[in-house]
Amino acid sequence: MKKTIAPLLVALLASLPASYASAVDQLKVGYVNTQRLFRDAPAAVRAAKRIEQEFTKRDQDLQRLAKQVQALQETLEKNGLTMAESERRTKEKDLAELSREFQRKQREFREDLNLRQNEENAAIIEKANKAIKQLAENEKYDLIVQDVVWVSPRLDITDKVIKALSEAKEAK
Repeated sequence: MKKTIAPLLVALLASLPASYASAVDQLKVGYVNTQRLFRDAPAAVRAAKRIEQEFTKRDQDLQRLAKQVQALQETLEKNGLTMAESERRTKEKDLAELSREFQRKQREFREDLNLRQNEENAAIIEKANKAIKQLAENEKYDLIVQDVVWVSPRLDITDKVIKALSEAKEAK
């Protein structure tokens, strides 16, 4: 919805008759780069560090499990022909179970990580929207858009929003 409204509004403003030119000239428009907010805003940096700390141990456990799977597979490839039939079947069964466990844990890890990232991103967007609204009121913007295909750098107010988010954190 947002992606269709902004281009329509710009097209509408561009198609206004010359009598409206002075009104359009006085229109104050700003643009916020959401991806930069997620990358550069202090809240985003802190969130990334929190998520990294939360998931480091699980990631290390997954890496250890992957090494176990790889070692068992290499053992089977290397010694499979010289092993007794029953021992080889047991190792193949162990490898299959270990591989399934690894895949399950890896899937759960990705799902949990995505969920946490989405939670943190939602909180960042909520704070950013408040900062954008405050900035719009304080600096008398008529329109502030996000997530457009292209915008002139002179309209980009992302740095101001990041600064406002930084100051909001420091004030707490």
